[in-house]
Amino acid sequence: MVVSIKCLAHASFQIKSERKIIYIDLANSGEVSEKADLILVTHSHADHCDPEKINLVKKIDTVIVAPQDCISKIVGRVKSISSGEELLIDDVRVRAIEAYNVTRFRSPGNPYHPKGSGVGYMIFVEGKTIYHAGDTDFIPEMRQLGHVDVALLPTGDTYTMDNVEAAEAAIVINPKNVIPMHCWSTTREDFKEKVEADSNIKVVLLRDGEEFQLKN
Repeated sequence: MVVSIKCLAHASFQIKSERKIIYIDLANSGEVSEKADLILVTHSHADHCDPEKINLVKKIDTVIVAPQDCISKIVGRVKSISSGEELLIDDVRVRAIEAYNVTRFRSPGNPYHPKGSGVGYMIFVEGKTIYHAGDTDFIPEMRQLGHVDVALLPTGDTYTMDNVEAAEAAIVINPKNVIPMHCWSTTREDFKEKVEADSNIKVVLLRDGEEFQLKN
């Protein structure tokens, strides 16, 4: 069985298995046409949660999973989730993971992403485990994730980890593969160099529209 991960743009991805089409953080994602079985939203910021994009791929029975701060923006079969909770949607299991800032602040004491407002996701599909970190710094919770086949990590600095921190996080998580996202002004090649210098993790650089396939 093959599970494909397509980069749509920024932090937006499509995960496709033989039976399911899953979207994560539909925003800034260009044209999307395939209808969704499951949509995951990490937090309410406009570059991660775009109700118009969600409506374009939503079916009557599409399930949308989002933290509480997104719920008022989305129309449909929305299930609220908090860090540590798990949901089973047909044969896809989803676990919410903390995602927050510890060193990046709008103003003193006011982080861009406060703990408890947004989440990352562990997605268990077709025997594969995919971790989408959401918008986050390198946080202690990443040390307890367990087995990960693919980690999608933000590397853009300002609002999230930079290349150095994201490389440190990747080495701690130790996935088989890591894909940098939410890059903003940082270079993905620099991230790749840092990870591969100190680990055996495969770094996959995807441009918008490109996909990576996980095969059994």
